[in-house]
Amino acid sequence: MANPDNTAGPRIVPPQLDGVVAKPKPHPNVRILEGLLDEGKKKAREVRSKRISPLLKIRHLVIIAAFVVLVAIPSTLASLYLAFVAQDQYHSSSSFAVRSIASSVGASDIMGMFTQTTATSTVADSYILMDYLLSERMLEDVDSRFDLDAVYAPRGADFFFGMAAALPIEDKLSYWQRMITVNFDNASGILQLQVRAFDPLQAQEIARFILARCEALINDLSTTAHNESLKLARQEIAIAEKRLTDARMALREFRDVSQDVDPVEGAKLAVQLVAGMEQELAKLNADLEVARSQMAEDTPRIRVIKTQIAALESRIQAEKQRLGSGTVGTKTARTTQDLTGSDVSGRLQLYEKLELEREFGERTYAAALASLEKARMDATGKQRYLAVFIQPTLSQMAQYPNRLLYAFLVFLAGMFAWGMATLLYYNIRDRA
Repeated sequence: MANPDNTAGPRIVPPQLDGVVAKPKPHPNVRILEGLLDEGKKKAREVRSKRISPLLKIRHLVIIAAFVVLVAIPSTLASLYLAFVAQDQYHSSSSFAVRSIASSVGASDIMGMFTQTTATSTVADSYILMDYLLSERMLEDVDSRFDLDAVYAPRGADFFFGMAAALPIEDKLSYWQRMITVNFDNASGILQLQVRAFDPLQAQEIARFILARCEALINDLSTTAHNESLKLARQEIAIAEKRLTDARMALREFRDVSQDVDPVEGAKLAVQLVAGMEQELAKLNADLEVARSQMAEDTPRIRVIKTQIAALESRIQAEKQRLGSGTVGTKTARTTQDLTGSDVSGRLQLYEKLELEREFGERTYAAALASLEKARMDATGKQRYLAVFIQPTLSQMAQYPNRLLYAFLVFLAGMFAWGMATLLYYNIRDRA
């Protein structure tokens, strides 16, 4: 339908492009509502910003102040102190090891390198040395020799790295353990010693004195171990020697009382004597039979032969009684005091007993001597000594204190404290 107001005729609408949707125009009332809402949000944002902005400024100022107090100031002061106040320190280094004679001999061939039996003991001695170097005994020895109050007295205004005078032994030991460093390599058994001082010559002299004291300690330990190893063997020697002496004295007393050097040989002679008399008696009996066949019974020759036979029989009987042949009640000597009136068998029994004790004492004494010699050889092979292969050095340039490292550590500690304080503040704020 044509518009009456349009004199030019019907209005031509331009064609729309494909894919383009015409945006509808919002209603005037909608635009009024949107404006009111935007104005309310803007006013609320302004009110909120006015309330929060002072709090934000205070919080940020506190965090910045904490950073300055905990990080900036300590780091700056520490850097200035390390750069201009801290005095130079010099060190003297040495390397040594505890060795034993057996290990040094056994390691001369390839098998000895794998069959060393004294490695454990030398490692134990190395740990003993480490404890000794850091002990109060070493501190007292060094202090009596060098006067550590003067050696480590503060230089200038450097009171942090110096040692105050008249400190108790516990504080002085803590300072000494900071100035001496001991490292032990368990694989090679090498001990590395480092001594620090404000003067390089003093550091070298202290290191030399420490090595001398360590060598004396190892020698004392070796001597003590050597004596303890031989102590039991020497006690056995003393017991065996006393036993042998008693046996010999008893045998000598027996010979003095019996007046017989060797009763065995005496018994043999007595038996031979009896056998000879019995042989002579047999001959006289034969002569008597011959005489009786030729002469009368009362002739002088027969009477003489009978008298000889009677005397010889009496002598044979006496000798047999002295040898011990006879009744069961014959006296037998059991001790040296029983020798008087005893027979030969009794004296022979006592002599054999004493001789057996003497032989056993000699064998025991010989075995004890062999044990002592073996123990002495073993103890000699296990002796320790201090092998120093790097003598204390003389430093020409100060290596301590490590200024950059200490300044960085102070900065790192301040950052850690500041970060923890900041996180703690935000944690409390979020929970509140």
